[in-house]
Amino acid sequence: MLADSPFQGTAFVQRPPSYTVPPFTVATGVAGYAAGGNAAGYFSNIDRIAFPADTKTTLSATLTNAKTQTAAFANSSVAGYVGGGDDSTFYSGIDKIAFPADTKTTLSATLTTGTTNLSGFANSGVAGYTAGGSDSVGFLSRLDKITFPADTKTTLSATLSTARAYTSSFGNSAVAGYVAGGADSTGRLSSINKVAFPADTITTLSATLTAAIRSQAAFANNGIAGYAAGGFTGSASSVIDKITFAADTKTTLSATLTTARFELYGMANALTAGYTLGGTDGTNRLNSIDKIAFPADTKTTLSATLTNISQGASGFADSGVL
Repeated sequence: MLADSPFQGTAFVQRPPSYTVPPFTVATGVAGYAAGGNAAGYFSNIDRIAFPADTKTTLSATLTNAKTQTAAFANSSVAGYVGGGDDSTFYSGIDKIAFPADTKTTLSATLTTGTTNLSGFANSGVAGYTAGGSDSVGFLSRLDKITFPADTKTTLSATLSTARAYTSSFGNSAVAGYVAGGADSTGRLSSINKVAFPADTITTLSATLTAAIRSQAAFANNGIAGYAAGGFTGSASSVIDKITFAADTKTTLSATLTTARFELYGMANALTAGYTLGGTDGTNRLNSIDKIAFPADTKTTLSATLTNISQGASGFADSGVL
């Protein structure tokens, strides 16, 4: 070292010319999916909404059965799952759509009973869950758990605070899943149950939905907030409620759905946007898609539409590695 160097007497390490700073990476969403549903009949097709262009194609793969009122969840970057549902016969089967080839298989594991009007959420990378619904006996408080990657099914000892169907569900991966609203034997509900990972313990939030409501769409901006949109309060709703995860507080967006509707469904491209799809306004079935852009929560309507004008389908998304 030169005698007049400003670093004289100070040890330092010079990085070799080949050194580069590792890039910072975030999840890059791939696509959302809409499966099944009903209009004059039942559907088995699966639509795919490619991110970020929001273009729609229809998979060559289809559900094992044409059906409605299913539950869906995804193990992001690996596969999406569609379970239960009905076409006047209650189903217990679970279909799996493997990413990125979008090939469909049917699990050997099944739901505990043939179940309809249920909802689903996931702890991505760990397990997916189906919540509530109804079977040939009546309303259910049950939660079934599909553990990844073996896709084995167990039934939780914990149950929902009340047996209910027509719920909406979303998950905050590595933290908790949420089951909101629905209807039980006394009527529509506004309560929100929280399933804490990994112990799968259930509590009920002090926050509630804006109204007692059933048949909403739900989606989540992982790590930030979950959303419940539309639904039926006695008439179709266009309201969008937001549950901020840090404190599980509820606010209602100033943005609303383009059309008040229920029996719609949702999915999300984490950190980018949530989507609500299809449904019915009580008179007409719909094939339109609304998009809620994060973090401003502004709403637009896509030019792309679903293949079917339908209600009672389910949605899931491949948001990349969360």
